[in-house]
Amino acid sequence: MSRYTITVTGTVTGKVRSDPDAVIGYDPPLRTYFLQAFPHEETDEPALWLGTADRAFETLGYLRHAATAQGYNFMPLPPEMAAKLVEDKAAAGDRSERDGILGELLKHLNQPE
Repeated sequence: MSRYTITVTGTVTGKVRSDPDAVIGYDPPLRTYFLQAFPHEETDEPALWLGTADRAFETLGYLRHAATAQGYNFMPLPPEMAAKLVEDKAAAGDRSERDGILGELLKHLNQPE
């Protein structure tokens, strides 16, 4: 899993804030880009946590769109970081498709109720 520190801006509890310790990366087992920002003071769970499901965000553009839809922004990424994220995904592309029990469990968990 790749993890890079970035700054995310957004409205949290009615205030415009910035999180300079937000994390963006690529999760090979879930085959998705992810974004975490604004940890809760008591639970330490991020207020923004995108990319927790299998193939949730297959491109950085989809991830950015989802963040923007929730009132957050992390663009522009430095060109070197954006390239590295794309390389991380490409390197993980050699992994075989999920099969067996784990694959069936993920398919079941990702189905809408």
